[in-house]
Amino acid sequence: MKRESIPAPAPHPELVTIVDRDNRALGVVARSTMRSQRLIHRASYILVRNQAGELFVQKRSGSKDVFPGYWDPAAGGVVQAGENYEESAQRELMEELGIAAGLSLLFDHFYDGPETRVWGRIYGCRHEGPFSLQKEEIDCGRFMGLEEIFALGPAEKVTPDGLEILRRLEQEQPAAWLQR
Repeated sequence: MKRESIPAPAPHPELVTIVDRDNRALGVVARSTMRSQRLIHRASYILVRNQAGELFVQKRSGSKDVFPGYWDPAAGGVVQAGENYEESAQRELMEELGIAAGLSLLFDHFYDGPETRVWGRIYGCRHEGPFSLQKEEIDCGRFMGLEEIFALGPAEKVTPDGLEILRRLEQEQPAAWLQR
């Protein structure tokens, strides 16, 4: 009797809640649909700072679906369907950096760029490391001061949503947040 090989089931697509410009849920689609149609979605951003007030900045891998190879001042990612912002933030910290940390809510931020449109919830946490970087998503990382991040310039691209968040943090949050 001849055995037939059974193909492996296709992986389930990552599902994402789509929202409007007021951050109201509209429905759920596959992440690939969200990216290809540039639909507004939610993401968590976590600014990880050390005792010296520097932020942990990570170099995104070249395989990322948005901003590949860019420096990113925040850990985080897309909020999955059925997940809230804080659950996403805690999951992303563990996946990307291998850490758990207490989070402080900073603000919500809407980014609308040519690559992506996203409602982000920005958190801060303090951690000195060490980190266990997720090799599929992060090439390397290190702590940097704000001036150093802003000075990376065109040769070393920084995620535009991350830069907007840092500028807003500078304007709206007390400078003491980075020094705590």
